[in-house]
Amino acid sequence: MPFAADQVPLFLAVLDEGSFSAAARRLGRVPSAISMAIAQLEAELDLQLFERRSREPVPTAAARALEPQARLLAEQLQLLNWQAQALHAGLEERLTLAIAPELLATHWSEPLNQLVQEFPALAIEVLAAPQTDALELLHAGRAHLALVFERPAMDGREGFQEMGRETLVAVMSPQFAPWQQALAEHGPQARLSVEQLAATRQVLVASRDPQQTDPRFVFARQLWRTDSHQAALSLIGAGMAWGWLPKGLIEAHISAGALMEIPVQNLSNGTTLFVDWVWSKERTQGLAARRFVQLLREREAGKD
Repeated sequence: MPFAADQVPLFLAVLDEGSFSAAARRLGRVPSAISMAIAQLEAELDLQLFERRSREPVPTAAARALEPQARLLAEQLQLLNWQAQALHAGLEERLTLAIAPELLATHWSEPLNQLVQEFPALAIEVLAAPQTDALELLHAGRAHLALVFERPAMDGREGFQEMGRETLVAVMSPQFAPWQQALAEHGPQARLSVEQLAATRQVLVASRDPQQTDPRFVFARQLWRTDSHQAALSLIGAGMAWGWLPKGLIEAHISAGALMEIPVQNLSNGTTLFVDWVWSKERTQGLAARRFVQLLREREAGKD
């Protein structure tokens, strides 16, 4: 006959405390009840778990062999009970985060690490989606929080917590044809004009809906769209287009010589934007989402 769930803490208490009386105090029972329960367990298992020759029970080799699995089972039972209590208190079955793909290279997981330490059984789902799509997932209730760049205008339906800043830079391959032509004509001092950029091909990480485009980053008349920053990196790296990408995402590619920041005439290259965690004010936040926002606020307050 196998261990019953209520026998596991009793068995471990005797192992840990070294006596029936100490185990009884720990469990709030009388020593005779503990002794009888252990004897019953030994009879059911047909194994001697404790030697009783001395004053205190001494674990046998069988008891030590069973100990690791017993401790694992006790931890699982504790986690199960904790999870049931947390769900009753309003913990989400799953916390879903929608993240703009350009921001996947930021330190977005740092506050999440503390959250899962506090809620170890919490399931996490991360969806990478262009900014407009990430916000649509949020307002549709598919995601609990979205990590996005600052929006051109405030939306009264949204609450947000700043998570820092990210600089978007215009980048190209050193082999990009317009750049090679500029080098041939002007040498190392070559720069591209805004008009030249507008006349060349640009790739933009954007929503799958063509109507949803951030006009702040549309320069070229010939615009390629993708909902994947990896696809954008591939197209730009192949010399087929230029595009705006976060500095944190492309620094390694620049160091390797695969990409370069575009030198632009009469214009500094780089637009710094705030990065925000956003949630819907129209939906009640669960326990994990509320705690996550609290951790974000504590983290930002600690920087001051």
